[in-house]
Amino acid sequence: MAAVKENLLGTYLKDCRSRLDPAAFGYTLARRRTAGLRREEVAQRANVSATWYTWLEQGRGGAPSADVIDRIAAALVLTEVEREHVYMLALGRPPEVHYKAPASVSPLLQHFLDALDYIPAHVRTSTWDVIAWNRASTVLIDYGSLPQEQRNILRLMFCDPRMRKAQPNWDAVAAFAVAAFRADAARAGAAENVKALVEELCLVSPEFERLWRANDVRTAAHDGVKSIKHPTAGMIGFEFSTFAVEGRTDLSLVVYNPATAADIKVMRSLLSAAVQTG
Repeated sequence: MAAVKENLLGTYLKDCRSRLDPAAFGYTLARRRTAGLRREEVAQRANVSATWYTWLEQGRGGAPSADVIDRIAAALVLTEVEREHVYMLALGRPPEVHYKAPASVSPLLQHFLDALDYIPAHVRTSTWDVIAWNRASTVLIDYGSLPQEQRNILRLMFCDPRMRKAQPNWDAVAAFAVAAFRADAARAGAAENVKALVEELCLVSPEFERLWRANDVRTAAHDGVKSIKHPTAGMIGFEFSTFAVEGRTDLSLVVYNPATAADIKVMRSLLSAAVQTG
């Protein structure tokens, strides 16, 4: 006898609705035999028929569409992780990416940045906006002194002469950055979000326009070595690493570890001078 296929989707949806408080949605608590919302209440909130939703929980009627999954996820007040899980159970794939620009990082992540002392580090979004940094990074680029809309790595690279002077091999770095930015923005579903930035940079920078028209895509480097020319301290060597932020696929943590003891000494000296002048 063939084994009965386990109805993982139906079981999960049933568990999700059982955890909801009917009173929070304006439903009466009278004559309820089980906890949570009834099937017909979820169906009403998702704008689907009660019969069809019952079949869905019972494993009948085929796979739902992405639109219906989204409505059911909203009806059950699912988190993004829970919604993604429903997609995987129902369709065998995650939902399409719709980019939401993050405004900040968690206090714990900011505390981690601050604890790095002489090691510059920042957090960037999928569209390369810098939304968090530590004190060590300010001796290289003082993000805090810039208006929020100017804290974008591509904008700084192509519009700020100080960034060009700080890059010994600016042409190669710029070409790689544009190609990696294109890939990151597309992967995050942010092509429309960066359209205005791209159009602006094409107008003000012929070099950016040429690189953007080349349609090159590359994966951003996860680690490597980099030299940055400081206006007073000269060349400083770094070993950089890029990390994904757990639970925040839209964010990357970039850490620049001074490459040698001499580089550490330079960074400590710059930080000490910044404290004295600040």
